[in-house]
Amino acid sequence: MPRVHPVGAPGGEETKADTDVECWYAQFLKRSGALPVLVDHLPDGTCVPWTAAELRARVDEIGAVALPLPLDYPEERLRDIAAKAGAAQIVESVDALLSSPKPPPRAPPPAKRSRDYERNPEPYREPLERVLDWGEINAQDGHDEVERTVQAARCMDCGTPFCQTHTGCPVNNLIPEFNSLVYQDQWRQALDRLHQTNNFPEFTGRVCPAPCEGACVAGLVDSPVTIKNMEYSIVERGFAEGWIVPRVPEVRTGFSVAVVGSGPAGLAAADVLNQAGHKVTVYEREDRPGGLLMYGIPNMKLDKDSVARRIDLLSEEGIEFVCNAEIGVNVDVDVLRANNDAVVLATGATVPRDLPVPGREGKGIHFAMEFLTANQKRLLMTKEGTLESTWDRDTFVTAEGLDVVVIGGGDTGTDCIGTSMRHRCKSVLNFELMAMPPDARSPDNPWPEWPKVFGVDYGHAEVAAVFGKDPREYGVITTEFVLDDDERVKAVRTSDAKLGPGGVELIPGSEREWPADLVILAMGFVSPELTVPRQLGLDTDQRDNIRAEYGDYRSSLEGVFAAGDCRRGQSLVVWAINEGRGAALKCDEYLMTRSNAQVLSSM
Repeated sequence: MPRVHPVGAPGGEETKADTDVECWYAQFLKRSGALPVLVDHLPDGTCVPWTAAELRARVDEIGAVALPLPLDYPEERLRDIAAKAGAAQIVESVDALLSSPKPPPRAPPPAKRSRDYERNPEPYREPLERVLDWGEINAQDGHDEVERTVQAARCMDCGTPFCQTHTGCPVNNLIPEFNSLVYQDQWRQALDRLHQTNNFPEFTGRVCPAPCEGACVAGLVDSPVTIKNMEYSIVERGFAEGWIVPRVPEVRTGFSVAVVGSGPAGLAAADVLNQAGHKVTVYEREDRPGGLLMYGIPNMKLDKDSVARRIDLLSEEGIEFVCNAEIGVNVDVDVLRANNDAVVLATGATVPRDLPVPGREGKGIHFAMEFLTANQKRLLMTKEGTLESTWDRDTFVTAEGLDVVVIGGGDTGTDCIGTSMRHRCKSVLNFELMAMPPDARSPDNPWPEWPKVFGVDYGHAEVAAVFGKDPREYGVITTEFVLDDDERVKAVRTSDAKLGPGGVELIPGSEREWPADLVILAMGFVSPELTVPRQLGLDTDQRDNIRAEYGDYRSSLEGVFAAGDCRRGQSLVVWAINEGRGAALKCDEYLMTRSNAQVLSSM
């Protein structure tokens, strides 16, 4: 929004030409009976009064306008208009205008030099506070506008911004551009830049591990820019200011597309296809749309109101969501194809990696998604007041009062740790097969690769705050689950391990036994479920992912495209958005080529 300032008094001595201009301007004011306000469109936000000559030059140079406000308006009305316009004062006559004191100049923003300011990421709430609730771990207030300007000033306008290349942001966010716009206090334009490449920055700004920061050039000599925080601040301001509104396509193509899966890849594909004018229907087998965003990522990391807000927006733009629709089970896949001109598969990689060791069949051993999904459904039903009427207590997995062992690191493992803490577990351990990473990059992990260094995520910090010790045990491999007489797990046996020439090697004499009432397997995912690919007869690769080339996304069946984890394997939310956008563009190209062929054949 342009800055609006009242015109100040002339300053300094004026020439005859200046006086002539001043007389012309004074006459204009007297004829119009107006309160003059100068609308300044300069990006530097200059706030100084003008001499008459400066005013005329400014009007001619930048197209500023004098906004007349009739003086016969009630004073309260004038003040209200001036306040809404951002004016600092009201002048009631030309004489008052010319005699008004010169306002102080606006403080200039900080110079853009990254090493002059320290990296200051948005804070999390204190561990002992946040562990008592399911609210987002991020502090609600965060940084003020001045600090965000300072953090934006750390961006160096690199000649080659690695942050937005293949080593950094998968969606190629225009990071230096939106940082520069925030630095210039042009938040609306920054939002426009952000949406050019990322459909859902409110999601990536919360859950993305920020490979862009690992590739930040400033990180070579200092700490990287707080890119992830800036992204989230921009989009949340967009929602708060009312800048993000439904964009209903003005023209429809007449083509219909079915998107199977409503996770980040499916939502991104649906958004792009809908904006291209196609009729899009998204099919989701769960009771709510959102996929991984709704049920796979816990509420304290990504509040579900944010997910629902975006889905509501997509619905208002014309996308139809059909829930409780499992393709190949209660929705016939052939009927789906027959009713649509194209199909985009974005079903994710949902087959978890198992741990086939003795005792695996015991009770109390669960996959991470069983644990996280059941917990999130319970939270949503509690919030809506439907828990007692619809809750299936047999499927709920609680860690309350239990010794918990989470096997597998990564984001999912951390989410299981954080969820267990909020269940008031008795203790929690986290086993990681690999050795403890170094504190700084090793020689074989150079910039701008993702830094494989030791870090403390939110769940680790919460365990340390409550129990006084980091929960992670490195270089540990599970060899057996010990069961009690009721076939329920009571302990986990492990051995220390290391990587040798032939793979993982057990270290003799390092066997240990750990108490465990609940074991959560968070070792990643191996492939998509094969119901839909097999019913469609799609080609798959050696890992059972749907075979489709990156950048092309066409499967072995005409009109069927694949995107996200079901094509590339387990990956990040930001990669899912990248693939959803790409598959949508290829699908649109396919439909438009088909349309052109139909037109030509009818001539």
